[in-house]
Amino acid sequence: MKGYLRKDGRKGIRNIIVVAYLVECAHHVARQIVASFAGQDVHLIGFSGCAPNEYAYKMMQNLCTHPNVGAVLLVSLGCENFKRHQLAKYISESCRPVEKLVIQENGGTLSSVEQGKSIVNTFKSELKNVEHVDFEVSDLVVGTICGGSDATSGFTANPSIGKAFDQLVAKGAICMFEEPGELIGCEHLMAERAENEALGKELVACIEKADNYYKAMGHDSFSEGNAVGGLTTIEEKSLGAYSKSGSLPIKALIRPGEIPTASGLYFMDVVPDGPPLWGFPNINDNAEIVEMIASGCHIILFSTGRGSVVGSAISPVIKVCGNPKTYQNLSGDMDVNAGKIITEGASLDALGDEIVGLIKAVVNGNKTKSEQLGHQEFSLGYKYFQYGKKNCDV
Repeated sequence: MKGYLRKDGRKGIRNIIVVAYLVECAHHVARQIVASFAGQDVHLIGFSGCAPNEYAYKMMQNLCTHPNVGAVLLVSLGCENFKRHQLAKYISESCRPVEKLVIQENGGTLSSVEQGKSIVNTFKSELKNVEHVDFEVSDLVVGTICGGSDATSGFTANPSIGKAFDQLVAKGAICMFEEPGELIGCEHLMAERAENEALGKELVACIEKADNYYKAMGHDSFSEGNAVGGLTTIEEKSLGAYSKSGSLPIKALIRPGEIPTASGLYFMDVVPDGPPLWGFPNINDNAEIVEMIASGCHIILFSTGRGSVVGSAISPVIKVCGNPKTYQNLSGDMDVNAGKIITEGASLDALGDEIVGLIKAVVNGNKTKSEQLGHQEFSLGYKYFQYGKKNCDV
């Protein structure tokens, strides 16, 4: 396999240009710049808020210096609170080309779009010189998420991903799973797999925090769509979601934006710390995908039963479909038909092998279905985490 070597020693599987708006007021200009490069590796990301937020700033730092990113254009209105000069300095210190475009200082929409297009074209020429090097499984960081789960997800797509995770970690990769709100009831199973007793207690406390947060918000992670798809209880959904993690020991609990460096299986806590002041923990699946990418994921494995068509900016999304009828209906959006377990008697091991094989092909440049279709969804909001401290009381 081949990848792109960055100055910090990490390797990317894509060599994209990011255009990042730093407030909603700059979104349209940034989107128009990216639209001029449709079908090319120019991706739109951004933060809509104007009030400062440590979490959002950390996410943008990590996303703009992700190993799949080769260059960055920051698009600012000019009066927002986001620290554009500080972010540009951070990106520059990673030895990536970076430019700031301030709309208020550049004559408004039309002239800013034209200048932005010129900057991106310059970046494209510069990125041709990025070194292409060998990429091993041990260089790989993979995350997984559920979306649109149904009654098939827990015994087809999810455990197939678990089998793939076991293979990848055994070969030196970093893998991570998350969704504490969809693991309520599984905390003691997770604790039994923790590498040490202290981590086991922290995992239990993490799920309890999620349960309390959801109760305060007046809802849980069980949706109407899950029920229509045949799931009967939150416990059934939790056990199905848990099977994505495979069977190996859990190495550590991380927060969004914390980047693991040692091979192993990691669990990500995406529920904010403190009182529930920030609304729903994640307003959509892409918000969780973004958090895993900010923690270094090159690829996201997306398990679905009812179907989902979203992809992601920066890192490719591989769709693993658990329901054979959904796969047939949405075959243009699905990458793996885990429903073969139902219709053809395929084994979980065989599906795990297929997923690992597809990951290797994607590393080598093959486009996932969402990439082929141009899906580059992105979602980033406000949150609060106590970085540098224990995630949960233990």
